[in-house]
Amino acid sequence: MPSLIRRNISVFIQILVWVLLAFLLLLFQPLTSEVKLPFQFWIKQAILFGAWLGTFYLNAKVWVPKLLLTNRTGWFFIAALGTAVGVVLLIYLVEVGLHIPELMHQAFHPGKPRKAGMGPPLYSLIGVLFSTIMVLAIGTSITTVQKWQKDAQLRQLLEQEKTSTELSFLKAQINPHFFFNTLNNIYALTMINIDSSRQALHTLSRMMRYVLYETTSGTTLLSKELGFIEDYIKLMQLRLTENVEVAFCKPNPVNDVMIAPMLLLPFVENAFKHGVSTILPCHIQIKVEQQGSELRVHVNNTIVNEKKLVLEESTGIGLVNTRRRLDLLYPGNYQLTAGENTPENEYQVHLTLNLS
Repeated sequence: MPSLIRRNISVFIQILVWVLLAFLLLLFQPLTSEVKLPFQFWIKQAILFGAWLGTFYLNAKVWVPKLLLTNRTGWFFIAALGTAVGVVLLIYLVEVGLHIPELMHQAFHPGKPRKAGMGPPLYSLIGVLFSTIMVLAIGTSITTVQKWQKDAQLRQLLEQEKTSTELSFLKAQINPHFFFNTLNNIYALTMINIDSSRQALHTLSRMMRYVLYETTSGTTLLSKELGFIEDYIKLMQLRLTENVEVAFCKPNPVNDVMIAPMLLLPFVENAFKHGVSTILPCHIQIKVEQQGSELRVHVNNTIVNEKKLVLEESTGIGLVNTRRRLDLLYPGNYQLTAGENTPENEYQVHLTLNLS
């Protein structure tokens, strides 16, 4: 629809230009005179108007796209000047062939002989030259602006397609990564506790419904996203020992705003992946806060091995992709820090996200 509107505006501008040229340059002065002009004059005017039409579209369809827009500026000016001179030469031949100078002299000065051999007045040919140059300038301006708008629209479309494709790819990476880990956990749980594995499957099925139906539109309610995180935590707690303390704090009540689905999962998943020990005491703390349209997420977990957990270098692909998703979906509207807190032996992630 916007492109159709732009095309209609372009056609309207061209029609308006031609109406003004026809009225101001061809009809206005002759119609204000009481002198009856010979019909040969109107033939010449029609030929001139047709020459201007041809000049306009020759310039718009050939000279501008093939010369000016391909950085062959010198050849463009030569072609444009040659076209203008060609129009002047055409009108000169028409006036001489139709004897318009003699007929116009008799119309304005009846009974007075005209000197033989005199061609069209010089000021008339100069006027045709400048008018033709003006037609070329108008055509160049319109064509250049249309090309710029088309290129800008194409760049925007390509950027949108690139972003959409990249987001789909990132989401596709995150989802299998999560389910791969979860299914492994449930498989291990079936060998220990059948009831717990059934509960885990029920929780996982609820989470799968969320992924299937809430992630397709690109945004979901914050309350649903936090519910998904809560289900994930419950699922992971089924296989934890008493050595692991897990705390999840969320706003009560939640001020529902739209958020990209599964955006927070990689931070929580990373905490369970690297902050759980079956022998040593450890803890995972997940806190979500809201202040107006600002969302703050804090995830702290005990470091249970000597492996350095840097966000960009983590073996978990979810964290790397989440940063990329934030860059694409919330450019300039988020702050993300992640790193180790050596005195407390913790790995901390802090996300501040503006959802307005």
